[in-house]
Amino acid sequence: MRIAFFVNEVSTEIDEYTTTRLAKAAAIEGHEAWYVGLGDISQTPDQRLAAVARAALAKPDDTLTTFLERAQASDPERIRLDDLDAVFLRNDSIEDLHERPWANNLHIVFGQMLASRGVTVVNDPVGLSRASSKLYLEEFPAEVRPPSLVTRDADEIKDFVADVGPAILKPLYGAKGRNVFVVHGKDEPNLAQMTEAVLQDGYVIAQGYVEGGEDGDLRIFILEGELLRADGIDAAFRRVPQGNDPRANISTGGRLRKAEVGDVERGIAETMRDKLVADGMFFVGIDAIGDKVIEINAESAGGFQAVEHLYEVDMCPTILDALEARCRSGSGLHRPRDP
Repeated sequence: MRIAFFVNEVSTEIDEYTTTRLAKAAAIEGHEAWYVGLGDISQTPDQRLAAVARAALAKPDDTLTTFLERAQASDPERIRLDDLDAVFLRNDSIEDLHERPWANNLHIVFGQMLASRGVTVVNDPVGLSRASSKLYLEEFPAEVRPPSLVTRDADEIKDFVADVGPAILKPLYGAKGRNVFVVHGKDEPNLAQMTEAVLQDGYVIAQGYVEGGEDGDLRIFILEGELLRADGIDAAFRRVPQGNDPRANISTGGRLRKAEVGDVERGIAETMRDKLVADGMFFVGIDAIGDKVIEINAESAGGFQAVEHLYEVDMCPTILDALEARCRSGSGLHRPRDP
């Protein structure tokens, strides 16, 4: 395959990222792999999409660090994105929301343009335009999600808590545990302050508290609607909060634990499968507590470092094999280059 990994900025990529692992695995397998930052793309006068890209080249003794540093230090090369077989959208739009708002949705725009020209783009940019919002979860059957409210009205939040009891407040567009609060009930003395803090980030999503949340959540990876599995291991791990902090995000100090994927989790995946596939969600991570999904990570789903650390299993070749098969099924693989 000729594949590009779209990222926020090549210079700010981190070696432990799932994206680094995917790019390194692609290079090792002999694919022509490139890093492309969202600010490095142009449309030429002949209506072609091009980019100043950096080659992802791997050596047998590479670590993730040496592999990424070589790519970042390499001389940029101008490539035609139209000639690619696949583009993997691996940027995080939340990182650009405040400091680079012009880049916030460019992966969607450029992704749609490339898909219309026969390039295999994952996740599907049309579906991703909805799936990158926490509202996407509300499109799935009620049995797999907690009751929720999306609003900017503080009184509605107060009424919701009075109706459902303990709840979680978080930004509709947010990541890494920023401004996530547990409301213990209608008598929560700090509800007004919590609401005000979350409203600073825009819309608030309030979710009914799921029993067991104090023990953390389960991150499960889904590939083409099925639980991702390699070498007999399911790609899943548990994140456990640290101390009194209710957030299990690794960025907030959550601890990692091995996780068994049982009938409950398989039932969740089965319920979500058809819609994920129909929406073109090639690779996603879902966060679950008990039999409820609390979040879908459709944009640049990460956490493979945890899977590798806990199980010593590399899931990247399985994903790349599925991507190559998708390219072949769309007859886009190894298309002849235009003169």
